[in-house]
Amino acid sequence: MTTIYSLHPQNPQPRLLEQVRQALGRGAVMLYPTDTVYAIGCDLRDKGALERVRQIKRLSNDKPLTFLCPSLANIATYAHISDPNYRLVRRLVPGPYTFLLPASKAVPRLVMNPKRKTTGIRVPDHKLCLALLTELGSPIVSTSAHVSANAEPQPISKVELWDSLAKLVDLIIDDGTEPGSQVSTILDLTGDEPLLVRRGLGWDLAVSYLNPKA
Repeated sequence: MTTIYSLHPQNPQPRLLEQVRQALGRGAVMLYPTDTVYAIGCDLRDKGALERVRQIKRLSNDKPLTFLCPSLANIATYAHISDPNYRLVRRLVPGPYTFLLPASKAVPRLVMNPKRKTTGIRVPDHKLCLALLTELGSPIVSTSAHVSANAEPQPISKVELWDSLAKLVDLIIDDGTEPGSQVSTILDLTGDEPLLVRRGLGWDLAVSYLNPKA
């Protein structure tokens, strides 16, 4: 049976955070709010939970998963990043940006792109997400809460979203907000020059840093 946790968006209750941490540590999969859309997630370290997330999203094994880190310092643990790209990322985090980077050995195979050996990493500008990350002490997988892997997020009410996923996840995190419908901006930092892969929230700021003379 799915458990709903009502957490304060600015000051999450420590007792409830601990209960969520314990559940994620046991392999739970959750539906939770982020600074972009509601996401399906789990502890990055749990292989069984990662496989369940892929099944829920109907993702093939060559589709990488994005995960959240609490700070810029954590990115260097899970990815290889050049000095120029590090300076770019430092300007944009925390925020609604996904960075595609060469994965380090700390990234599970189930998360990365198997051909390119890359992964997507975000540092969210969202107090509840950051509190969950700090409590868990591990990155949290973050994939848009839309069952179809190819569907672009559309406006949807919280009730509709919960009804569609309640039987597929173990936990639902409720911070009192309605689901967003704008995705993150994706920047590919695997090559010599950063590339804008997808326009989402904050894309204009990212472009201003990519093309300062434009």
